[in-house]
Amino acid sequence: MRVLAVTNMYPTPNMPAFGTFIESEVESLRREGIEVDLLFINGRKNTINYLWGIPRLWAKLLTHRYDVIHAHYVFSGFIARAQILYPVVLTHHGVEVFRGWQSVPCQFITPLVDRVIVRSQEMKRRLRCDEAEVIPAGIDFTLFKPLPQQECRQLLELPSDKKLILWAGEYFRLEKRFDIVKEAVSILRQRVSNAELVLVTGKPHSAMPLYMNACDVLLLVSDVEGSPNVVKEAMACNLPIVSVPVGDVPQIIEGCAGCYQCSQDPQDVAQKLEKALEWGKRTNGRERVQYLDLAEISRRLVNVYEKALTSRSSRTVVWGKNLLNHRYKYPNRPPK
Repeated sequence: MRVLAVTNMYPTPNMPAFGTFIESEVESLRREGIEVDLLFINGRKNTINYLWGIPRLWAKLLTHRYDVIHAHYVFSGFIARAQILYPVVLTHHGVEVFRGWQSVPCQFITPLVDRVIVRSQEMKRRLRCDEAEVIPAGIDFTLFKPLPQQECRQLLELPSDKKLILWAGEYFRLEKRFDIVKEAVSILRQRVSNAELVLVTGKPHSAMPLYMNACDVLLLVSDVEGSPNVVKEAMACNLPIVSVPVGDVPQIIEGCAGCYQCSQDPQDVAQKLEKALEWGKRTNGRERVQYLDLAEISRRLVNVYEKALTSRSSRTVVWGKNLLNHRYKYPNRPPK
């Protein structure tokens, strides 16, 4: 099987953390024997790149043959659907489905593609797409694993005597609510004087296991998420977690000792962080997320590709029968 992945997120030398979960998915599919070509539409660099995406897509299609086109995010979906030669699988990843003007094109493009993947049941309900497949992004367990805390702190030059709170992501995105993070940590420091925030943004994916093993707790307070990989990767490192109940986080951390759900009230966030620091040890999170192994997720993706191919073949047969019936009833009328 040969797949063309169309995405507006993918790591670059200038943005090493941009879309690392898509890169991991592509590499995992290749390890499973799937040929994957990449069409990266860098809309963050320049919005006009989305317009250039359509001729770039056709340049690919005129020089290569594919079985399936897998688009990531809504605008990549529109680009991928600018052809009818190949079935299109579209993955909605999160924020774009829930808020802002992007939710409208999400609703529009969803019924126009052959198969839809979402990251959580909440996204499926919001899209009102009963046929959508819920497939979260996978975890590279060879990369994200427990490591000695003090060794990681030495490598990262982090203080050995502090209680370190990890916040990872693009702090400038409003929906990530970094304002709550700062206020909650300020409140916490009044009760835990040696608490310190570790902000990690724009780092290569390979550095994240070091930070997760060096810190004492991960914090997430976003307004919306699909299926935040940072939480699942923290679980794979047995790192305690404090998070608001967004996306599939409640299902992932529920019942895991050392992990706590919080509201977006800074006082409540500070209280739950204090509990996690008092816990003072690692969790058994890694055991609980084994079902998210990248290889298993890749096999589920291949199953979706096969369904897309089958449904496309079935529609082609129906179209062919309709065309024959039309010509039989009206032999002198050309097909529409």
